[in-house]
Amino acid sequence: MQDDHTGQAPVTLEDTLALMRDLRARCDWDRAQTHESLRPYLIEEAYEVDEAIQHAVRDGTPKADATLRDELGDLLLQVLFHSVVAEERGAFGLHDVAHALVTKMRARHPHLYPPPGEAAPTERPGWEALKAKKRRAIDEGLPEALPALHRAHRLQDRAAGVGFDWPDVQGPLEKVEEELREVRHELAHAPPPELAHGLLVSDHRHAALEAELGDLLFSVVNLCRKAGVHASLALDKANAKFAARFGAIERLAAERGIDVNSAGLETLDRLWDEVKGKK
Repeated sequence: MQDDHTGQAPVTLEDTLALMRDLRARCDWDRAQTHESLRPYLIEEAYEVDEAIQHAVRDGTPKADATLRDELGDLLLQVLFHSVVAEERGAFGLHDVAHALVTKMRARHPHLYPPPGEAAPTERPGWEALKAKKRRAIDEGLPEALPALHRAHRLQDRAAGVGFDWPDVQGPLEKVEEELREVRHELAHAPPPELAHGLLVSDHRHAALEAELGDLLFSVVNLCRKAGVHASLALDKANAKFAARFGAIERLAAERGIDVNSAGLETLDRLWDEVKGKK
């Protein structure tokens, strides 16, 4: 069998595993790596895959797809690396990782893969409801370093999985309005503390306002989730839109001889409206 693109036999996962073992045997750098030393690379590769996905979805070009392909390969390398390191210390190997994955996915889809001797459920059970039966706490298994917006979404997903959820978006929308009122109240009765040399002075007023704004953010994440939007993805796009618009302001200001650093809010706001009106 030949590959359509290269005219060579297609590379298999066994080939990649053999390559990883060979690198561990013959390359000093690869041989020196440990689970701990590889952690930064795994995190970096995951973010690079995420960025490549955004470009592939937005651009839809062969170049963007090729970048996504390559970044997925880099992420696969990390899976292979950790699997071979574990294999060398007698813990598990890549085939054990694959076996655990297949077992887990079959268990999470009992309507498609019922256990031997059992009838398949008539309805697909919720993943979170299935996983909740094995958890001792709602945050069990969530990485501590998970970005805050994503963590909030996952916590709310898990709560919804056991029935703690509004039936539609109206409930979370009203909750956002309630939390916003509480923030307004806090700001009215305890204005934010003064900045000292550009640094926020942390005191009890700051802590109270931080708590109320945290509740507001959490409720907005829940509204996003209930509306079928992931808050972190929505914020990514909002960040990109803001950066693009402000970049346009900077270019427009440069064309007109305006220094954005000293232009002032009124001028910048006027440029913002001008740029926004062109979109």
